[in-house]
Amino acid sequence: MPAVKLSESAASFSIAQIIARDLSVREAQVAATIALIEEGATIPFIARYRKERTGGLDDTQLRQLAERYTYLTELQARRETILSSIGEQQKLTRPLERAIWNAETKVELEDLYRPYKPRRRTRATIAREQGLEPLAETLLKCAGDPEKLAVAYVDSTKDVETVSAALEGARDILIERMVETPSIVRHVREKVWEAGELSSRLVKGKQADKFRDYADFAEPLEKMPSHRALAMLRGEKEGVLKVGVGIQTRKADTPRQAIARICQEFGINASGSIGDRWMRETAEKAWSTKLAKSGASDSLARLKERAEAEAIQVFSNNLKDLLLAAPAGKKTVMGIDPGIRTGCKIAVVDATGKLLDTATIYPHAPRNDRAGALTIITRLASKHGVDLVGVGNGTAGRETDALVAELGEAAPELKLASIMVSEAGASVYSASQLAADEFPNLDVSLRGAISIARRLQDPLAELVKIEPKAIGVGQYQHDVDQGALARSLDAVVEDCVNAVGVDVNTASAPLLTHVSGLNTTLASNIVAFRDQNGPFLTRKQLKKVPRMGAKSFEQSAGFLRIIGGKDPLDGSAVHPESYPIVERIAKATKQSVKSLIGNKAVLSQLNPADFADATFGVPTIRDIIAELEKPGRDPRPDFQTASFKEGVNEIGDLNPGMNLEGVVTNVTAFGAFVDIGVHQDGLVHISQLADRFVESPRDVVKAGDIVRVRVLEVDIEQKRISLSMKSSADSQAGTRAKPAPKAQPRKAPEPTAEAPPSSPFDVLKSLKR
Repeated sequence: MPAVKLSESAASFSIAQIIARDLSVREAQVAATIALIEEGATIPFIARYRKERTGGLDDTQLRQLAERYTYLTELQARRETILSSIGEQQKLTRPLERAIWNAETKVELEDLYRPYKPRRRTRATIAREQGLEPLAETLLKCAGDPEKLAVAYVDSTKDVETVSAALEGARDILIERMVETPSIVRHVREKVWEAGELSSRLVKGKQADKFRDYADFAEPLEKMPSHRALAMLRGEKEGVLKVGVGIQTRKADTPRQAIARICQEFGINASGSIGDRWMRETAEKAWSTKLAKSGASDSLARLKERAEAEAIQVFSNNLKDLLLAAPAGKKTVMGIDPGIRTGCKIAVVDATGKLLDTATIYPHAPRNDRAGALTIITRLASKHGVDLVGVGNGTAGRETDALVAELGEAAPELKLASIMVSEAGASVYSASQLAADEFPNLDVSLRGAISIARRLQDPLAELVKIEPKAIGVGQYQHDVDQGALARSLDAVVEDCVNAVGVDVNTASAPLLTHVSGLNTTLASNIVAFRDQNGPFLTRKQLKKVPRMGAKSFEQSAGFLRIIGGKDPLDGSAVHPESYPIVERIAKATKQSVKSLIGNKAVLSQLNPADFADATFGVPTIRDIIAELEKPGRDPRPDFQTASFKEGVNEIGDLNPGMNLEGVVTNVTAFGAFVDIGVHQDGLVHISQLADRFVESPRDVVKAGDIVRVRVLEVDIEQKRISLSMKSSADSQAGTRAKPAPKAQPRKAPEPTAEAPPSSPFDVLKSLKR
């Protein structure tokens, strides 16, 4: 059949229309954003400086739009490849092409392509080569006794030696046709998803340990939380659990429904004739040998994809909270990387993060030189005017923190404030090439102390030097799609860096790399230019940096701040392209630009519409006025610290009923983990987060929050700590009367690998991935 060529108009919706529908925004907003992206604009730039064109879409909407655009663009490329392939086979009909154009998911597209996809030789292919397709067509019509019909196709020259062989070949052809029919594939996939359950059992000879909750477990696919699915799959990956998809007992009729759908699609009647019975057996075999397995495999892939997406979102949310944690600011800080046998490493940095001094102390066993340690800390604090001491929260962290607190009481004139700082990722930075380049002659462990001090000053500026996955705010991060995880985390870092803005005269190259419009080369060139020519005095000077083209300058200038430069606007988030607007405002209010900045009395009286024009609309003018009121404002919260309870340093020091202060380190779908200073985070289950119903833990807490908790239970052997943020009465009532909902384990019968399924309806019970 000749190929039928249709235009792209055969599709029901354009990419912009589909995205607009999915995000509930106007098509014009989507089209404008796509145009900006194709012009090379970044999401932070579009969100802040192109509100007129996008209709005010925020950064979250823009990220979703860009992600969906990428997906649909890839879908379009795949669509064109498929159309070309089927066209070359001379099998492209008008209805098929229309269906391909209207497919909105990659799965739907591949379902349509499956019958035409080039493949290796199958049993059905061999049967066709043996000339058995006409027999299959005749049998499909249920036109007579199959064995009598097959006699004419017995041919030893084609290796069809018997009637049975002919019928088997014809059945192979029909089964392949059944399992490649898109409507049947979709029906089975959805039915198995709706009726399926993921079950796990302990592999014989293995110890359950951390997977003991899943040693004999089953839960419906649709209801399974992401963390539970990923835990079971990790158990399988580690060889501890055997995991598989089966049909829930209460939905045991699912296989029969699937077979009935096949019969309906292929016109197989229930007349009871010998031909109908043979065709029904063929439908049953299509289910048991192919569709049941593909349905289980597709459902497991779907569950994993959903679980990974949720895990990546949780990781991204936690990373954002951590990066936007309150900075201590421009203070001289002493960082201490605690240790026992190898000693505690000390680094002192000035207000700009420059290294001033280092030392090593041995206050703990086996040396127990507390006096010497106190002497060294006192000397360094006095010599450099230390404002804050950041102590890593790793091994011996609480003991070292107590040592500094002891010094603070003994020498109040030093005014030392000790703060516990997360060490997560510090060792990764210490051993990195970046750290080696910055401190080539410094011991790796001392670099860790520098990182601890700097992340207390400015968490964002320091943490961007570390691969996000090493920061330790995600779960199952090594089990998810690494490409998707990297893209999501990179977007979070980019959004955070540009939301805060960067001081171009103090920023490191790794920090500059994440600024809108910059890359590794440009970031390094900016630092090199600064080192050779001194601090930047104006934003215009950035144009002299090698490889800083017009587009890069446009995208980055508004996020690069020059504090104390020649032009006061260069220290704000006002983009250079908008400076003429500020000058018009200054002229209209009879102020100088300098006196206008921070002049809330004057700025609050302005009407943004009075200064809007064809280029800059009211949204941009409103942003400019807000920025002039508080130039260079930092969106991060004020700096606060948690106070860990004295004498509670290890998990063994905890008792139920204790009230403690802690820091939220990780927020998941099932609750929040809190550092209470005992080297093991405690869990506040979602049911214990508040006295009210909590739909999402992030509605109550976020990473970095300082919270008050009460100890509910302590399991020293398993290193599990259960905490509550409820009022005492509600917490007790909740644990007694309202236990957190939990899927119930199901005792499954021992599988018998040697015995085949007794019927096509039992096949999913024996499927194990």
